[in-house]
Amino acid sequence: MDDTPPPQTLAAWIHKAQAGDKQAVAALYEAFVDRIYRFLALRVDASDAEDLTAEVFLIMVRSLPSYRPSDVPFEAWLYRIAANRANEFHRRRYRAPQVPLDDNHSDDTPTQEETLEAKEDAAALVNALRRLPAEQQTVLILRFVERMSHQAVAALLKKKPQTVKSIQHRALRQLAQWLNIHKQRHYLRGESGDD
Repeated sequence: MDDTPPPQTLAAWIHKAQAGDKQAVAALYEAFVDRIYRFLALRVDASDAEDLTAEVFLIMVRSLPSYRPSDVPFEAWLYRIAANRANEFHRRRYRAPQVPLDDNHSDDTPTQEETLEAKEDAAALVNALRRLPAEQQTVLILRFVERMSHQAVAALLKKKPQTVKSIQHRALRQLAQWLNIHKQRHYLRGESGDD
């Protein structure tokens, strides 16, 4: 399900956007906003992902005049901006003092009866994913959320496909350990018909 615009269309949008064409900027935003948001939402909370997605596209607009397609593909450039914003967000959060909750604070967390097991599993997976190093998070998100092949991820990250496979394998092994999964399913091993 690759809905990336054709290379000629993308190149035209970039050229027009660099010249200040607001419709071209809007077209670039529409083409990539959902993917960038999904990428960020797996690394930070949903509300923070919305804010960071907006930041990514503000940076895109400011940086477009200096962007050169020969340096890096546009999509890879956007993902790099998004990864940098997520990393900076976590650095800021780590440095920020944590305020303990007092006894009078109401907890809006649903009870166990209100939460489906699937949602709990998904939350545990997302939390574990966020604990991985940034490079491993990026590889897993591109492979399993964006459904990119090893070759596509390698091209995007400027790595060899075998390197991407190794990063993926280490990340999945760590997730399986944290989640106490003893028998990995085929999707955890990254088996698919696209490679």
